Amino acid sequence: PVCSMGNSTSRLYSVLAKTLSSGAVSQHQDCLEQLDPARLDPIDPKDLLEECQIVLQKRPPRFQRNFVNLKKNTASNHRPIRVMQWNILAQALGEGKDNFVQCPMEALKWEERKCLILEEILAYKPDILCLQEVDHYFDTFEPLLSRLGYQCTFFPKPWSPCLDVERNNGPDGCALFFLKDRFELINSANIRLTAMKLKTNQVAIAQTLKCRETGRLFCIAVTHLKARTGWERFRSAQGCDLLQNLKNITQGAKIPLIVCGDFNAEPTEEVYREFSNSSLNLNSAYKLLSPDGQSEPPYTTWKIRPSGECRHTLDYIWYSQHALNVNSALGLLTEEQIGPNRLPSFNYPSDHLSLVCDFSFNQDPDRLL
Repeated sequence: PVCSMGNSTSRLYSVLAKTLSSGAVSQHQDCLEQLDPARLDPIDPKDLLEECQIVLQKRPPRFQRNFVNLKKNTASNHRPIRVMQWNILAQALGEGKDNFVQCPMEALKWEERKCLILEEILAYKPDILCLQEVDHYFDTFEPLLSRLGYQCTFFPKPWSPCLDVERNNGPDGCALFFLKDRFELINSANIRLTAMKLKTNQVAIAQTLKCRETGRLFCIAVTHLKARTGWERFRSAQGCDLLQNLKNITQGAKIPLIVCGDFNAEPTEEVYREFSNSSLNLNSAYKLLSPDGQSEPPYTTWKIRPSGECRHTLDYIWYSQHALNVNSALGLLTEEQIGPNRLPSFNYPSDHLSLVCDFSFNQDPDRLL
């Protein structure tokens, strides 16, 4: 196989179309063993975006979404920190288990769907990227995003349902990426969540970062809680375990915190209340888009399965409201944009919407809770 990894556009296309194709782990093992990010040239994001658009030229254009300015009249002397949260839909689950009855299989082809995912990431240029259901970490996201300047961490589920699917690409899990030129890694913890004192199949990553511009510390965490109706108490127990871990990591909220995740829980669930009422003093950033600042969006996922239409709010970006301000948040797709067949589609690669927020530090670092 061609494993040329230089900077030219044709070589980038080789990366996208060949080295990182579905099943690349087995087909290109020799090549992958050479993909040490420290030895690879950086990628110009514009070149990568152009290559994605070439692959996607037969698909409809990406949806237009606008940022909503939420900033109060408080001056900030540092660049905002852009955080992106997204359940990208594991490829094995999309093709093999999720039964999106209105989504053509053609729309789920990995060679094109990965480019839709990359296009979305490149469009919003997050400083920190938190992903769930990542089952193409080693052959797609880590090789490419590391060359875009991100430090990359992956923590797979111990018993990923992807492994039940024929021709899978390995287990899915949570992944966390941050720009190395903006942040320094101080501490990293991979957390296997417990419920009723038993280890579960759900995980989290929590990293303490130092902002190079301000010298301020903060913690960023990503998680994906247990899915499905009937597991509410289980999710609640997982949430309590995650909060306890985060209390220890942030020294009882002395270090500001951002938690991104697919909680698989509506705002009516106990786990949501636990995060809302935690001693970590967390608020949900996307509530700020509502007129009263108190209501979550009407949906963050919208799909049609054999059992019917599923329209839920499950994805959140929580933040320390005493230490951080939300400057802006990316508006959601409208029902008209999503269309009658819902998600995923030829237009959009996942059944979950990406959430993106710009944060700034409060100017008084010693401000108490």
